[in-house]
Amino acid sequence: MPDVTSYSLRTASPAKTRADVVIVGVADTRKGLTALGPGADVQQAYGRKWRPLLSTLGFTAKANEVVKVPTSESVNSPLLMLVGLGETTDPTEECLRAAAGAAARALTNVASAAVALPTDTPERVGAVTEGFCLGRYTFTRYKSNAEDDPVNDIVVLSEGARRNEMVAAFDAAQAVANAVATARDWVNMPPGDLTPPLFAAAIEAGHAELTKGRGGPPVELTVYDEDALADLGCGGLLGVGVGSSAPPRLVELVYAPKDAVAHLALVGKGITFDSGGLSIKPAASMATMKCDMAGAATVVQATFAIAALGLPVKVSTFVPLAENMVSGTSTRPGDVLSLYGGTTVEVSNTDAEGRLVLADALVRATEVDPDVIVDVATLTGAMVMALGDRMAGVMGTDAAVAQVLAAAETAGEPMWAMPIPEEMSERVRSSKIADLAQHDAIRWGGGLFAAAFLREFTAGRPWAHVDVAGPAYNNGAPSGHLPSGGTGFGVATLVQHARTLASDTV
Repeated sequence: MPDVTSYSLRTASPAKTRADVVIVGVADTRKGLTALGPGADVQQAYGRKWRPLLSTLGFTAKANEVVKVPTSESVNSPLLMLVGLGETTDPTEECLRAAAGAAARALTNVASAAVALPTDTPERVGAVTEGFCLGRYTFTRYKSNAEDDPVNDIVVLSEGARRNEMVAAFDAAQAVANAVATARDWVNMPPGDLTPPLFAAAIEAGHAELTKGRGGPPVELTVYDEDALADLGCGGLLGVGVGSSAPPRLVELVYAPKDAVAHLALVGKGITFDSGGLSIKPAASMATMKCDMAGAATVVQATFAIAALGLPVKVSTFVPLAENMVSGTSTRPGDVLSLYGGTTVEVSNTDAEGRLVLADALVRATEVDPDVIVDVATLTGAMVMALGDRMAGVMGTDAAVAQVLAAAETAGEPMWAMPIPEEMSERVRSSKIADLAQHDAIRWGGGLFAAAFLREFTAGRPWAHVDVAGPAYNNGAPSGHLPSGGTGFGVATLVQHARTLASDTV
């Protein structure tokens, strides 16, 4: 759930704060272990006791290392938390975001905390605030013994706390963090509780909350049910969803501020559960397939955050939702589907379903005449094999890919450019009975084939495809600001992309 704790930005000295715990970032520098940023006041208060204390604790300032120690009245706060920043005197925003997250996860049995990490620029204020909010994320909806969080007051300390640009960065970071947290909630939901109709209803509820009252941003919402999808001719969505008792949906959002200076179209894959269909997955591979709607969660929450921030960018968002199940009505390998717009596709692997629902939505996106299209999808295991489980692959037209990569770097989300080799186009057009082949028997380059298939539905427009099959879901232990389970990966990048579009055209 989004964090409901009170956050504030203040100029107070961390050595004098009376919060239950004061959090200080420590780096390993040529001068030894040194508190950076506002935390230098705490080191000064300890004086000569500082380094012997850290030595006694065995603290080395390794990145995201956390220790807690009673202050024995050396400073006003009764408890000191040290978080490592690594070997640096100038930590990056990514480093600060992770350190803040690690510190937030280590908070226990306190009602208030003062965060004294380096916050001398708006970017650092944003990174620390976002990391701390996201580090506090937990998903406890199904825990019968979940305890209430005792932390009710978080103060981020910065000498520039009264400057407008610092306050703006602080507020924006909270908005983005709340969007990421809701995306995580949706990804973590059991698939039986977030079928396509239920997911559409959850988006409607979020939309109602966002737009309520006179000050709500202008966001339009349309939901197409299975009958409307048939009238539209969305054969990809219908073909994937036909095997499920929970019928598919297409959700479309339009944020159209009067001062818009650019138009961004977003498309997100929303397979609420992926059994593989008749090309059924092994049981172990289905264990986390509730996360196959992470792309949809990402683009919806990014749209809501962009609207909440009032960015002067029109955003048209297309969210195809379907459940890929096994039944007597399931699409068969060998079937031919007619997608939205009339292109026919021969299906040879029903476990390559995401590209089919995305194709319908991408054609819809081209029709609204955007400046650029970005789609986000947990699309291929091949991309995880290529880049690992922490990095997304980005493919598409050169300028659009470069824009997404630049936004990702600023947002601290690792992405890497991948090619679409020319031979992939030949493979995509290799069907003997339909316009396109959805899949082929060649083992290599599956992620690149999928991107080439999607490109057929972009009408030659500027477009970037972001394959988040690895980083959308963390099967391992929490790290920094990233939890186990759904990560909300991509939300921050899309919001930053919109910011860049706005600033590049004004």
